[in-house]
Amino acid sequence: MRSLYLRIYLTVVAVLLVFALLVVWLVREHTDAERGRIDVAVSERTLALAALLANSLPPASAAVEVQRQAVLDWSHRLRIPLALDASDGQRIGVSPFYARKVAPDRAGEEIAAARVGLADGRALWMLRSHGPGRHEGPGPHGGARSKGLSGWLPWRPQPGWVDDVSALFMLLGALFVAVTAGAYPVVRRLTRRLEALKGGVEQFGAGDLGHRIPADGRDEVAAVALSFNRAAQRIEDLVRANRALLANASHELRSPLARLKMAVAMMEDASAEQRAALRSEIDHDIRELDGLVEEVLLASRLDAQVALRMEPVDLLGLLVEEAARVGASAEGQPVVIDADERLLRRALRNLLENARRYGGDEVDATVRTAQAGHVEVQVCDRGPGVPQAYREQVFEPFFRLPGHAERAGGVGLGLSLVRQIAERHGGHVRCLARGGGGSSFVVTLPCGVAPVQD
Repeated sequence: MRSLYLRIYLTVVAVLLVFALLVVWLVREHTDAERGRIDVAVSERTLALAALLANSLPPASAAVEVQRQAVLDWSHRLRIPLALDASDGQRIGVSPFYARKVAPDRAGEEIAAARVGLADGRALWMLRSHGPGRHEGPGPHGGARSKGLSGWLPWRPQPGWVDDVSALFMLLGALFVAVTAGAYPVVRRLTRRLEALKGGVEQFGAGDLGHRIPADGRDEVAAVALSFNRAAQRIEDLVRANRALLANASHELRSPLARLKMAVAMMEDASAEQRAALRSEIDHDIRELDGLVEEVLLASRLDAQVALRMEPVDLLGLLVEEAARVGASAEGQPVVIDADERLLRRALRNLLENARRYGGDEVDATVRTAQAGHVEVQVCDRGPGVPQAYREQVFEPFFRLPGHAERAGGVGLGLSLVRQIAERHGGHVRCLARGGGGSSFVVTLPCGVAPVQD
């Protein structure tokens, strides 16, 4: 059977059926055992009563009227329907309730009453069952109804007990039908949602990266759908970013490759002085290609959410080292944060090189703690600054301010990598205007901040 909903549904029905059959079996076993126990108890009490009456009734030689009155008196005292037969089978006396329950022709008397033979040949009859714990007729002297033998006997099958068991079976059958009918829509709705989840996964796997699965409800199926939608969104963003990165990288690679091709073609006919210039240009183009490939690979690695190698990093010490490479000044509060040192170093280097390339000689870098356990790294320059309309766009891959590509070079991935690295560490970066001219780039990193002990 291939359908999940049928397997679940039939499992529920089968378990319910087994439960119903087990209940029926237990009821029958209990009823049979209880009936046997009651029969034994009734037999023992019948013998005890017979012994009592055998010693209490007048002898067989007494007048018939005396014997009849004695039977009526003992029936009234014991609250038990009684009848007494002579040794020849003639009925001597009978209590009113016994006479009503047993037909005048005494048909079926052996079933309705228990016969106890007395030593003198007479027979004493006691009604086997006479109602649910009460004498159902007035006493021989017109007394009110009172408890009979069943009042002091243990439980015994009462009139209508077969109907009660039948009603129980009918109730179990109704319960079986109700659960069988009610379980189907519930199970079918659950498996229908699983089928929708399966179809959504197949559609996404077929290339429809924008497809999402409805995540209705708050149960486990909805949680799976939400997880799939989050994963699908990440995959779609990653694929889109990789496509954009590949397209932009292909475009950026054309320029240095074209220059290299031209320089190599001119090398044969160039003079010695021209060859030196061409070699210098070739070296510059190769470095540009190497830097572009490295930045593309790093951007792809960050997009792929590769796990960071977190370790304690002296942020001020790292900033001082990178500032010395470009001739910038660095100062601030010594702090240690948990970060990937290689990526963090790359982010600081990109900020400082970007400030040196576009901002002139005056580049300042500062480390300071911020509120709520954050630390900020600020890199400032005195260049022309970034217009307010471009302060968000400068962090997009391969974006360069108009005219900067021709004047300062670069491929537009440096600040994009800074933002990716900051976000991978749970922080962010922003571009601000600097008073007196220039730009200020501020990287904010959260948590794991502790002052360095001197």
